[in-house]
Amino acid sequence: MRVIAGNFGGLRLDAVKGRETRPTTDKIKEAIFSMLMPYLNGGQVLDLYAGTGGLGIEAVSRGMDHATLVDRQKAAIEVIEKNIAKTHHEDDFTVLKVPAAAALTRLASQGAVFDLILLDPPYAKEKLKADLLAMETGGLLAEGAVIMIESDQVADLPEPSHNLELIKQKDYGITRVSLYQYRP
Repeated sequence: MRVIAGNFGGLRLDAVKGRETRPTTDKIKEAIFSMLMPYLNGGQVLDLYAGTGGLGIEAVSRGMDHATLVDRQKAAIEVIEKNIAKTHHEDDFTVLKVPAAAALTRLASQGAVFDLILLDPPYAKEKLKADLLAMETGGLLAEGAVIMIESDQVADLPEPSHNLELIKQKDYGITRVSLYQYRP
């Protein structure tokens, strides 16, 4: 696993030991960031199920200003912090060790607003619609925010609506990558 491009391109990232975390493969990550390139022009990133931190680190490497990486597991947080230290840009990252719902509540109470949301939850425990609703009602989504969801092909994905437009979707084996844009 590595950072594919940008300021930290080529940087090797550590993985979380065990089966609790499913890191995004380099092939899928490359596809995700190819889809995201037009939207990586500064701003705040939320990586809600960070795992190794690879997606959030890649986003900052490719031009986003700051990433908030959230995970509930102690082992994942330790790996995220090690991977961030490898960038030598620790100030570009915030790490929260809390469950996703608690992180959304905390961030909303702090007035945080994000331009890019990265959602790659454990496939069997997806709460994507609830997460997006909490982000919208908590005021966490900037106008025009892009939401990337990495899921399996049977995930209960949000339906496009008057404020959530599906802008791209592609399957890679069992993995589905969906990009939405928030337009309140």
